[in-house]
Parts: sequence; structure tokens; C-alpha cells
Amino acid sequence: MAGKATSAASRLGLAPGDVVGEFGYDDDVDEGLRQACESLIGSPLAPGDSDEVFDAVLVWWRADDGDLTDELVDVTSVLADDGVVLLATPRPGNDGYVDAAEIGDCAETAGLGQPTSGQAAGDWVTVKLTRSRQSGKVRR
Repeated sequence: MAGKATSAASRLGLAPGDVVGEFGYDDDVDEGLRQACESLIGSPLAPGDSDEVFDAVLVWWRADDGDLTDELVDVTSVLADDGVVLLATPRPGNDGYVDAAEIGDCAETAGLGQPTSGQAAGDWVTVKLTRSRQSGKVRR
């Protein structure tokens, strides 16, 4: 399982030295994916409430966590101009599953492009969201 988490993390585009914030952490997250991300960037994930400007944010999101659009708007406010959102949701069939169409709709409303780079890690699927071209921001 650790190999799959490392592979999933590397395909999400993280690089050594990136500052990555984490939102929605709870006891159900995939620790292997978290550790793989930390290993790739060379430092611990930063709590979402830190004063950092993030190169990327890892958002753990479940269907009953509230309004996904609001969360995406909030996390993009702490991103660097070329930053990315890594959205992790439970895999289909698991509690808290979020439909891909809902993710796409919420991402678009929040000014992000359509999800790309879907990667499975344990009971989670992680997609990368970048700022849409219409926002005038640079995509990574």
C-alpha cells in the first residue's frame, strides 16, 4: 500500500521544497498518502490555519463535510498564484463518497478548472484542481 501512496503522491505534481497546507484532516485520512506527500516535499504538511502562502493544499473532503464550493473558494485564497488544490475524497462505495460531477461543478463555481490526475490511494481518490484559464491566473 505504501508504494501505491508514493506513486499517487508523485503523480500529483508535488516537488521538493513545496509548501503544502492540509485541510479536513481527521482520523480517517490515508496516512500513507500524507507521508508520501511529506517525503516528496521534504517537510511536514502545514496546518491550514497557518500564515503560509501555499504552493498546494491537500483537502480531505467527505460528502457530509458541508459546502464543497465554499471550501474550495476558501482554500484558493491561501494559494500562490500558480498553486494547486489536491482534493481527496472517499472512493466510490465508501462512506462520504463525492460524485465526480459534483466535484467538477463545485470546482468550476470556485474558479478552478475541471479535475485532473485522479489517483487512488487506499480508500481515497485524489484529484488535482488548478485555477481555470478564465481567472487569468497561471496554471501549474
